Amino acid sequence: MCPVCYRTVSDDGLLSSLSGDGREVPILEHIVEHERHPVGDDEWLESLRSGDRIRVGRWLAPFDLVRRYLVTGMLDGGRRRQLQHDAIVTAMSQLARWGSNAVEILGDQAEWREARAAVSGLLERYHHRTG
Repeated sequence: MCPVCYRTVSDDGLLSSLSGDGREVPILEHIVEHERHPVGDDEWLESLRSGDRIRVGRWLAPFDLVRRYLVTGMLDGGRRRQLQHDAIVTAMSQLARWGSNAVEILGDQAEWREARAAVSGLLERYHHRTG
């Protein structure tokens, strides 16, 4: 699996080249290609990091979980499905399910709305590199 974009290698150990020429390349070459084809602004994201957590709005959440969501758009706890269900994890699961334009969510709470806005802002900023 690529540690940058989380894509899984095929049975032959190759991934699609990021250059868009249709070739398949070994994972190490694919990882190097990310220098020319980044998935988002990881430098900025690292500046929000505090150990293994990241500040999103007024909350702290697991860094790896948030980065994977920003890159893939999917909330995947893997084997750690029993993650703490804080506002950020809830917001990411709601955004993944209903998107950022959901007008009304049954049983919605003010804290969840605020967390969704914080995650949406983080997602937008991450994918629009300023550097």
